[in-house]
Parts: sequence; structure tokens; C-alpha cells
Amino acid sequence: MGDGALIVAVAIKGNNSKTKGVVRWALQQFASQEHVVFKLLHVQPRDSISVSTARKDSTTTVYKKDVDRKTREMLLPSRDMFAHREVQMDIMVLESDDVADAISKAVQDHGISELVIGASSSIIFSWKLKRSNLSSKISDVTPRFCTVHVISKGKLLNVRKSDIDIETSITDDRSENQFTSSSHSGSVSSTSSHQFSSTPLLFQRMQALSTVNQKVGTKIGTNSNIDTHHNRTASLDVDTKMLNQKGFYRTSSSGIGYGGSDIQGRRRSYTDEGSSSSCSSDPTSSSSQVNKDFELEKLKIELRHIKGMYAVAQGEVMDASKKVQDLNQRRSEEASRLKNLTIREEDADEVVEMERERQEQAENEAELVRRCVERETEDKLEAQARAEEVRKEKQRLEDALEGGPLQRQQYMKFEWEEIVQATSSFSDELKIGMGGYGSVYRCNLHHTTVAVKVLHSDKSNLTKQFHQELEILSKIRHPHLLLLLGACPDHGSLVYEYMHNGSLEERLMTRRPNSDAPQPPLRWFERFRIAWEIASALYFLHTNEPRPIVHRDLKPANILLDRNNVSKIGDVGLSKMVNLDPSHASTVFNQTGPVGTFFYIDPEYQRTGVVTPESDIYAFGIILLQLATARSAMGLAHSLEKALRDQTGKFSEILDKTAGDWPVKEAKEMVMIGLRCAEMRKRDRPDLGKEILPVLERLKDVACNARNMFAETLMDHNHHAPGHFYCPITKDVMDNPCVASDGYTYEKKAITEWLEKNHKSPMTDAPFPNQTLLPNQSLLSAIKEWRSHLIK
Repeated sequence: MGDGALIVAVAIKGNNSKTKGVVRWALQQFASQEHVVFKLLHVQPRDSISVSTARKDSTTTVYKKDVDRKTREMLLPSRDMFAHREVQMDIMVLESDDVADAISKAVQDHGISELVIGASSSIIFSWKLKRSNLSSKISDVTPRFCTVHVISKGKLLNVRKSDIDIETSITDDRSENQFTSSSHSGSVSSTSSHQFSSTPLLFQRMQALSTVNQKVGTKIGTNSNIDTHHNRTASLDVDTKMLNQKGFYRTSSSGIGYGGSDIQGRRRSYTDEGSSSSCSSDPTSSSSQVNKDFELEKLKIELRHIKGMYAVAQGEVMDASKKVQDLNQRRSEEASRLKNLTIREEDADEVVEMERERQEQAENEAELVRRCVERETEDKLEAQARAEEVRKEKQRLEDALEGGPLQRQQYMKFEWEEIVQATSSFSDELKIGMGGYGSVYRCNLHHTTVAVKVLHSDKSNLTKQFHQELEILSKIRHPHLLLLLGACPDHGSLVYEYMHNGSLEERLMTRRPNSDAPQPPLRWFERFRIAWEIASALYFLHTNEPRPIVHRDLKPANILLDRNNVSKIGDVGLSKMVNLDPSHASTVFNQTGPVGTFFYIDPEYQRTGVVTPESDIYAFGIILLQLATARSAMGLAHSLEKALRDQTGKFSEILDKTAGDWPVKEAKEMVMIGLRCAEMRKRDRPDLGKEILPVLERLKDVACNARNMFAETLMDHNHHAPGHFYCPITKDVMDNPCVASDGYTYEKKAITEWLEKNHKSPMTDAPFPNQTLLPNQSLLSAIKEWRSHLIK
């Protein structure tokens, strides 16, 4: 904002016709002037944006943004009026409970010259009688240098003038009165009239110079000494007296005019001179002499003003010179300090270099000694390491049998080096799965095939979830829950039993295309049994004491199958453990957001964020429908409901044909119980222990009978299997063939038990060169292919 600009403030309260009238009047009155800046004032109460200290959360930010948005919308029409006139305008939103005080402070802080406000409802008829309204209060407290315009219905109602306007008005009135009195006097000559018209302008110029001299005198007195200030002040007083003697006087309000007695004296003097000398004197020369005297006095004052300015400039030059000297001295001191620091740094570098040489020499000597010691003790250390490993293994087995430290720790702790070595430094060839929490690897630990889950190292927020899963799986055991063998807590690793047949999702939908041999489809009686196994594991979790456990992510991908297609629920504890509030009797838990896979999430839990054991019942119902159809979960319930209502036999067509000849009655029972579990409202879903488990247990018995009949048929076909499919020890078709060091292939479990008791080969009766077992992958693929043809 440039100097000398006229600042006009328009105070508005809301967006109505009164506000538009105030803005329109201000634009008509001041917009056409040059160098004018408008400010739009709006006072906003503090309590509308105050926030309780007890709740400083995201709600505060949202509320305050909403208040700011409403304020901008309210000021938008007024802003558009200024933009239409193409004038400069600033918006000022003040926060105060006292409107008048806030406007007064804004006028004071920003130097506002003109303030335009709207009239209060009662001010239109009682401006002088009632002073308690807001417009009157604003006019009273506004600084006196500002002019206040009160507008009503687009017209000016009242004006409270500033002190500057009042003084100017008084001066103009006095000058006009003196001019009138002089014009009516018939004895004043033409010379007097000329002197009257030119003198006020000259005196105003003298007064401005006198004011500047006063300021200069004050500054000089500050920079130099007090005597100079007194001398210049005295000279200014003399100038003022001289001007008064010439016929001028200064009013109390800085107005300027003639002295009355001097005017009368001059009139008499001019009259006497005219009568006595008549035509002997020249009036023109007398008037010229007076003007010269005034010009001379003006030049003297300007000269003193220039001298004062020179003194000020000289003082500033001296101050600048002193500052330059101080800076030069400081620069010399800093240069000296820098030089000293440089010398100290060089000395420190020399000391560091000497220490480095000493350290290198010591390291070389230590390396020589270490090599000598290693050569002497290498065999001894290797023997001690083997003995220590055997001792640790023996201690672990004893603890596991006696329930000692394992009972206290609830799980076996593995060393990180063991896991790294077993997984070949986490080789991609051993990776069997990857999820949002980490990667899963298949490896051998302590002569056992296991699955190791390693959490992502960059997921620091998973520490709590890891410990929750560790706490749950280390304290609970169930035949159909994935068994936790151990963990490495320091590196976020969990060791599970290895499930050879993958997940239920792979067996139902994908058929594991990346496996070494194609997996045969699950028979319908196996699916009945798997449904009962999942329900029994869920019932165990939901009735856990003292705190029930809700899985919250039950789906076919988290149901794993072992080599005999026995199902076990995995991923039980990672961020899925929910604590029960002791003050409530129900198992209802509040969560911040839905957790799980979309098609298996309880709709009521997804809508309300409240999770209950019935949320797992919903996901279990979808799994039952997938066991019957081997289809995607999307829209599956609707398709089955439509097939059940149809009387033309479409239900049999929707069942998975690869499972064999379904018993239609039992299949309908499983589908109907699944549809009840998948109801939208949890109160419509059946109870797991009282309604679901009895039905599935009856279906399991039917499946058991069918399985026995199928096994007898399969045994008849086994007599036609190739001879190399049979294990030399068990005489049965092998499930996991391995090659021993004698060159023969055995069932892994059988040969492992044989090696624990015997050291000679069952085929050659010669000692085994070593106890290494290698999987026979080609033979395993051939056996799986032969079995798949049998089932088909």
C-alpha cells in the first residue's frame, strides 16, 4: 500500500439488503477518488469458534473449517460488488465478543481514515436520544482521527467528524469571517487587500517549515546536545514573534488568520498616511517593500531548515562511521578467532592421524595373533560347537517331554541363524506364499518340514499384531487349528506345521496349477467332513475362556489341508484377538473399521463397525456354499436361493460335478444351513453350537460311511499299481517317497522311523553311508497322476 492512500473501512454484519446498501453508498462516495483502498470488516464472536480443551481432535478442525466456509459465503456478495467496480479491497475477519472494541482496534492498527457502518434498528428515530445501540457505541469508541459515516437504507444518516475535519472547519470559518469584515471596510486601500489575500498562504508555508524545524531541532538535540535544541527552539520562537508583529496570529486549533488589533492599526496607519501625505508617497512601493520583507523572512527560515537537515545528515554520517569501525573491529576479532581455530584443527588432524596409524598397527598385530590361534584351536572349536548343538537339542527335547521351559514360554524359540540357514537366506525357490503381513517359506527345522512366516521388516506397526498372534496360538490347541511350533520374536518370525495340500481355495477354485502334480478334486464326503471340522474349530474359538476369540478373516484361503486333506484354520491371531470388556456380558467389540476380505465380511459389521462371533458365522455360511458349488463368493447366495426355489432340478446342476455323485438331500441340507448363516442380519443367523454343529455332524457321519466304501474300492485298484509305487517297508503305495543313501526309495515316515532304530539298509543289510534323505519328486508326480486317474 503506497503512502498517502485513503483507507476506507466498511463494517458489515451479514448478507442482507442493509449490508448491500452500506457497501453501495461507500462505493458511490469514495470509489471515484484516487489512491483509495477499501477494507471489508466482519466481526465474528469468539464462542462460535471456541473448542473445549477436553476434545482437541479432528472434530475441532472440521468445525472450524465449516465456520470459515460459512463466513466466506456470507462475504461473497459484498466482495463481488467491490470486484464489479474494480477497486482494491481487503477482507478482515475479526474474532471478538465486543464488536465496537474490535472495530476500534482495527481502525487504530491500520490507520483507517473513513469508517462506514450501518445504522442499528433503533438509531433511525433516536440517534440523539438513545446512545446504547451498537452504531452509537462504535462512533464513541472509534479513534478521533477517523470519520464515521452511519448509513441507513442506502442513505447517509449521521456523520461523526474526525478532529482533523473539525480543525479545518474552524480555520475555514475564521478565515471567511475575517475576509468578510475586511471586504466591508471602505478605508482599506488596494495594497491592504493584496496583502490580506496573500498572507494566509504564506503563513501556512511558514507554519509547515516551523514544524519541520521543531522536529529537526528535537533530533539534533538527541544526536548532539541539549543546547543546540534550545537555541533552535528559541530561534523558532523568535520567528513566530516576528510573524505576529507582521500581522499574523496562531489559533489554538492550528487555524491561521489575522490579528484584529493589527488589522485596525494598519487601517488607521494607512488612512493617516493617505491624508497627511496625499500624493507625496507611492502606495505601490510601500506594498513592494512589505512583500520583500516577507520573502526575506521566508528565506531565512528555509536556510535554518537546510542547516538543521545538514546537521542531522552529519550526525547520521558520524553514526555510520562509528558502526563501520565497530564492524571492522569485530571482523578483525573473528579473523583472529578463525586463525586460532584453523591452527587447532590442524593440530587435531595430526593427533588423529597418529592415532589411526597406531590403531592400524595394533590391528595388524591382532590379526597375526588371531590367525595363529585359529590354526591351533580350529578342530577344538568345531568339536565344541557340535557338542553344544547336541546338548541344546537334547535339552529342548527334555523340556518338551517334561513340560518345563516350554510350559513357561508356551512356544519353542528358534534362533534367527537357524531360520536363515534353513530357508537358504529366504530363497525364492522355497517361498510358498506371500501376504500383506509377510512371506511364507517351506524349510526343514530339526528334521521336520515346517512353514515359516517372516513379517515384512518395514512394517513396524505389526509388532503388536505379531505378539497377539503369538499369544493366541501359543496358549490354545485344537486339532483343526494350525499348530504353532515355535517363533523367533526378535525378528518377527512364526514357525508352523507344514500343510502339504495347500489351502481350501486352491483345491476348490485353482486346483494349484503351479504344483508339481495336479491335485485331485475333493470328493463330496471330504467336503462334508471339512465343513464339520471348520465349525468345530470356530466353536472352540467362540467359547474360549475367559475371552472369546473372533477370527474376523475366515475364508477358504485361510483354511489349510494336510496330506490327508484334514482341514485346519490358519491366520488366527494376527490383529484378530478381541478383548471382552468385563463390564459387559455379551461378546460385542467396538472396532475402528471393518477388517477382512470383502465377500466374507459381515454386512452388519461392515455397516456399524461392531464385530461379534456372528461375523464369523456369516463367513462360514459363504464357505459352505462354496464347498457345494466350487464357485466364487460374489452373488453365490442369490444363485443358490434361486436354484432351491426352482422345481426343474437346477439345484443338482449348480453343484460341483468334480466332487462325484452328490446325495441331493444331504447337499440341500448343507446349502440351506449355509444360506441361513449368510443372512444379512445377525439375529437371523443360526446358533453355532445348538443348530449348525448337529446338522454338520449328521452329514459327517454320512460322509464317513461313503468314505469307507470308497476306500474299499480304492484298495481293489491298488493291487494294479506299479511295483515301484510301493514302499519296501510298509508295502503300501507311497505318499512322500524319499531316496535314502543306499539308493532305494522309501516312504519318508517309514524310513525315518527305521533310521532311528537301525543303522543298516532294509534292502542290502549294509550300513547306511549317511542318513540323508532326498525327495523323489518324479516318483511323487507319477503316483499323484495315477491316483487322479483312479478317482476319475
